[in-house]
Amino acid sequence: MVERQPRFGWYELLTTDLAAAQSFYGAVLGWQTRSAATPRFDYRLFTMGERAVCGLMELPPEGRRMGAAPRWVGYVVVDDLESMVARLQRLGGAVYVPPTETNIGRVSIVRDPQGATLALAEELKVAQQPAEPDPSGGVGWHELLATDVKAAFAFYNGLFGWERAQPLAGVMDSYQLLSAGGHTIGGMFNKLPIVPFPFWLYYFNVADVGIAARRVTAAGGRITQGPNELPDVGWIVWCIDPQGAMFALQSPANEGGAEKLSTAELGWSTAWGSFASRGKLVADAKPVPRRKR
Repeated sequence: MVERQPRFGWYELLTTDLAAAQSFYGAVLGWQTRSAATPRFDYRLFTMGERAVCGLMELPPEGRRMGAAPRWVGYVVVDDLESMVARLQRLGGAVYVPPTETNIGRVSIVRDPQGATLALAEELKVAQQPAEPDPSGGVGWHELLATDVKAAFAFYNGLFGWERAQPLAGVMDSYQLLSAGGHTIGGMFNKLPIVPFPFWLYYFNVADVGIAARRVTAAGGRITQGPNELPDVGWIVWCIDPQGAMFALQSPANEGGAEKLSTAELGWSTAWGSFASRGKLVADAKPVPRRKR
C-alpha cells in the first residue's frame, strides 16, 4: 500500500435541524442536497452539481443530552486508522469515538492535546475533496485556534507529518502556515483569551464575500467578525449559522460591499461524554460602512 500524507478530505455538519440547514447553506453557498441514508441512519450530502462537497447529519441524541452544540467537523484521511489513533494517543491526544464503520467509511472522532476536535477517516466511500478545491463552494482553508501554537504544531507535525509553509506577506509572524503533501492547507495561531476553547475553523470559498455575507444574515445567520481584508489573501468573514455552527467565508472580492460588523456576544457550549466546555465570545458590534473605492 502506498502511503499518502494525511490531509483534510471530508467535512460534516452536525446540526439540530436538517431541513433548516439545507435551506440556509443552499441560500448562502448554492448547495443542493441528496440523500445518502441507510435503513438505520439518515445521512445527507451537500452537493455542487454532481459532486458531493460535505456531509450533513443530526447531532446525535446523546450529544444533545450532554449539551453539545451544532458544529462543523473536518475529517483527515489516513491510510491506517488504528495506527494513527494509537499514535495520536501517544502524542497526548484523546479518542471520543474509536474506529467505527459508518456509511462514509471507517472513522474515529478525536481531539488534540489542547482540546480541538477533529475526525480521522480511512477508505472514504464519498469522493475525497481535492487538495485545491473549486473557486466557489468548497473548503479552501483550515485554521486552528490553539492555546499554544508551538505545541500544536509539534503535535500535528508528529501525527500527520504536516510541515511549516512559507509565510505570506502581510501575515502576522505568530500565524503558523501549514503544508501537507506540498500544498499549503491552512494555519494556526494562539486564540484570544475570550475564546473559551481551541477549535478548527473551516473557510468556504465564495465568489464575493460581501454578497455571501449578506446572504448569511438574510437567511437567519450571524456575522461575528468581518468582512476583513488581508494583504495578499483577500477578504474573510466569520459566521454562525441559525443552529449555532461556526464557519468562515473567504474570497478575493468584496464587490458586494458588505459592512464590517463588530458586536455580537456569542455563547456556546460543547459536551460529549467526558468532554465539556462552555464560554462566551464578545466581539466589537456596530456596523461600520465600507469605504467606496
